[in-house]
Amino acid sequence: MSDPIIQFDHFSFQYHAQAEPTLHDITLSIRKGEKVLICGPSGCGKSTLAHCINGLIPHSYRGESTGRVSVGGRETKDTSLFEISRTVGTVLQDTDGQFVGMTVAEDIAFALENDCVVDPALHERVEKAARAVGVETHLSHAPGDLSGGQKQRVSLAGILVDDVEVLLFDEPLANLDPATGKAAIELIDEIGQQTGAAVVIIEHRLEDVLHRHMDRVILMGGGRILADVTPDELLAGSLLKENGIREPLYVTALKYAGVPITAQAHPDSIEHMLLSESDKAAVRDWFCRTPPAPQSPERETQLAVKDLRFAYDNGREALHGISLSVRKGELGAIVGTNGAGKSTFCKLICGFEKQQSGTIALSGCDWASLSIKERADHVGYVMQNPNQMISQTLIFDEVALGLRTRGAAEDEVKARVEKTLKICGLWPFRSWPVSALSFGQKKRVTIAAILVLEPEIILLDEPTAGQDYRHYTEIMEFLLDLNRRGVTVLMVTHDMHLMLEYARRAFVFSDGRLIADAPCAEILTDDEIIRRASLKETSLYTLAKRCGIEDARAFVARFIDYEREAAHR
Repeated sequence: MSDPIIQFDHFSFQYHAQAEPTLHDITLSIRKGEKVLICGPSGCGKSTLAHCINGLIPHSYRGESTGRVSVGGRETKDTSLFEISRTVGTVLQDTDGQFVGMTVAEDIAFALENDCVVDPALHERVEKAARAVGVETHLSHAPGDLSGGQKQRVSLAGILVDDVEVLLFDEPLANLDPATGKAAIELIDEIGQQTGAAVVIIEHRLEDVLHRHMDRVILMGGGRILADVTPDELLAGSLLKENGIREPLYVTALKYAGVPITAQAHPDSIEHMLLSESDKAAVRDWFCRTPPAPQSPERETQLAVKDLRFAYDNGREALHGISLSVRKGELGAIVGTNGAGKSTFCKLICGFEKQQSGTIALSGCDWASLSIKERADHVGYVMQNPNQMISQTLIFDEVALGLRTRGAAEDEVKARVEKTLKICGLWPFRSWPVSALSFGQKKRVTIAAILVLEPEIILLDEPTAGQDYRHYTEIMEFLLDLNRRGVTVLMVTHDMHLMLEYARRAFVFSDGRLIADAPCAEILTDDEIIRRASLKETSLYTLAKRCGIEDARAFVARFIDYEREAAHR
């Protein structure tokens, strides 16, 4: 067996700004050719561990450490960041912080130019990497003009052009639509096999990563390694639930049916999991004895959009005649491909952009003449990238900004901000500077800054990206509580778990058009809609088919209703 390419020996690390260590006594070995998933709740030390692997610790982020970390047989503290980068290629979660080129082609070529690769080899390798991730038609575009998912793919291409021994991915699925995320996992798997590099993935979306086989899963908690096991062994135990990680939906459904989950059954894949006839019968029996939820009464229309059309200054038409209506107190999801127009639609609602034609009305009132500020009295918008929203130095002040701008009394500001910070899991950090937070924690700050204003409608662009299951649940339960009190919630999301668990209805966008408006279970069991909108068939559908349930759509809907009821017992 080859020597480890990554080695931690009783390593601990404490940032200078922190009172306690972030990593405690980490001992870990990863060899070339291995595929390793690192997961755990927010703040458990995953990103810090990644920073140790790619050399940002100790060369960029300072602190006190004990033990040793080596990459490629050399201790990172004695190896320059540049030299480490020749061994470890990293795709960051915050892709905006990774771009260096004026165009996509320049950004992909950056590593090659540093290595003095000349034409025509440089152009050939850039084009090959761009084709591999599906951005070959965007080579002349500025990275900042791309959607979040496209940016992620450009970053991936930027490390594919270089011959590295470790491929490190920090939440690679956070901004990708389901189909593109699935393709990304397949691509990462293929690259790992072709190059023989070690593949290390840090990700919350466990089920999506397990679309392809992983050799090991490292579960972290409190800065320590809690488990270093195979995916089958982890899914068969209780550590995921105990540490705030969402288990695959099909595993939850099997447990509801009373089917025991064992490592020997290979539960890491619903397609290949060993299910006995008695297991299948148990799932069918659960389906038959679980009644469907009663239908909710129809409510009056609150937001009405008719024939909405929008084109950017370069002439590219982003929305083609969008017409839809949202009922008061509804909780809906806006889903679809990257670049399909979902975020643009939200910007038009808020007045950040102005449509070429069509109307937007709230409770029958045409919004054509309303300013951004006037619309903000009714609609709150949480953007996908938190760095584009934050303007204050301290977390408390950022969340309080909107209330203070509206002239609220300081006692009221304090009470409402404190309540919101606790709900969003930010209370321990209330006096911290925003700059000290992770990307996921910054996301919670921006959500809190809108939630504290209690708007009539909340639009959220990827509200749970980068969140572990516990914080994901806390945020969504808070939104659900607001929704029960009449607040309308619309979420732009690539997370099909989120859509299934919380949304009653989904608006599906593709190529700037609304191609479906239906209940979520119906959306995720329709092959044509899934294909056109780059969604992903839910594993519940696959489970139903494997168990011989003819009405798989009803099974998915029944699971969703049962799950919602179980969560509030």
